[in-house]
Amino acid sequence: MAKEKKSKLSKIVKEFLYGMAAHDTARFALKTRGSMEHLFILITMGDMLGVPILPPYYSLRLLPYVVPQISTWKRRMLREKDFTDTLA
Repeated sequence: MAKEKKSKLSKIVKEFLYGMAAHDTARFALKTRGSMEHLFILITMGDMLGVPILPPYYSLRLLPYVVPQISTWKRRMLREKDFTDTLA
């Protein structure tokens, strides 16, 4: 019983410290990673939107790796942007 309470308390303390110290950093890292992935897809598959940056040969070589992300990328790139989006 006492062992169970200690483990529960240590879990609570760990989660609290994570929330104070690392949660914001982890969210920022995920946001940055998403932005970099979308930029990479724009550079490689930009001709889908009319922005030819790389020759089609390289785009076709990378296509199998990019296919799972194309639908969300298109949705994000073609979404209307507002002034308030930059503040978030």
